Amino acid sequence: MLRIGSSIAVALAEAANAAGYAPSIHNTQPWHWRVLPDRLQLFADRSRQLAATDPDGKLLTLSCGGALQHARLALLAEGWAAQVRYLPDPADPDLLAELVELERVEATPEAMRMVQAMRTRHTDRRPVSDERIPAAVSAAMVGAAGDLARIHLLTGDQVIELAAAAHHAGEIEADDPMIRAELAYWTSKSAPAGTGLPQDVLPARQPETMVPARDFGTPGTLPIGPGHDDHARYALLYGDDDEPTAWLRAGAALTQVWLTAVHAGVSLVPLSGAVEVTTTRQTLRGIIAGLGYPYLVMRWGILDPAHAGPPHTPRMRTSQTVDLAAVTREG
Repeated sequence: MLRIGSSIAVALAEAANAAGYAPSIHNTQPWHWRVLPDRLQLFADRSRQLAATDPDGKLLTLSCGGALQHARLALLAEGWAAQVRYLPDPADPDLLAELVELERVEATPEAMRMVQAMRTRHTDRRPVSDERIPAAVSAAMVGAAGDLARIHLLTGDQVIELAAAAHHAGEIEADDPMIRAELAYWTSKSAPAGTGLPQDVLPARQPETMVPARDFGTPGTLPIGPGHDDHARYALLYGDDDEPTAWLRAGAALTQVWLTAVHAGVSLVPLSGAVEVTTTRQTLRGIIAGLGYPYLVMRWGILDPAHAGPPHTPRMRTSQTVDLAAVTREG
């Protein structure tokens, strides 16, 4: 029988497991963890990078940043605070970050709520209801990003600009056979076990919304009601830099905002299409007057409680994403 050697190692292993609930582009889960006796290392798994959609790995890095924040919050909920060391080894660019210098702290109710929200968080691409998000809730979600990244709430005119950019990006990607093939792979049974987007989380038809959602190239089985996005809020996640650490921090910010949304009963849908295409990414930069680099668009809204939401997307087994070799022994 294999046993983990210390209480710190156990906490780190459990945190890596909790990180598996993090969102990722096309549910690729492009991360790999190594548990050491005194730290937790996060690696990019390039075998699950979207070579056509995300050739420079920015969305992969953002996804990994979200998983990193999941692990930090899971540790806090168990009474462990950890420091983040970004890109600790220049000779190993796949080693994205480490959680180090663990110390005992009091587990807070807020951290416990965040961990509970991790397990219920999911992406619901249905149109939102006519109920508006209370101003205080929107403010809390903006504030949840902290100093990890910044959030700009789009005005009405800016939403029209976003809609045009998203539509143009969709046309460009629809004309790219490599991107179409990539979408087909990650929405089919060919995707690795525990990953990808099953039919029951994809809309049965494209919602009639001002800002077009991604066209996955194939209809799913998720029923779409008559709703629109009139009462949705659109937010741009952005920051001062366009380098790997900034994308990791942006992923952590997305986690903070999304889990805050779950606790407040708000649906959050990430929209990366306009970020994936160079010309439309420049349009998003123009929306923030060139004062930063766009990482992701988010749609926030209140869903119609009368309609059941989609199931959770599948998850890879812990044994596939977490390396425990350094902390296990025969017992």
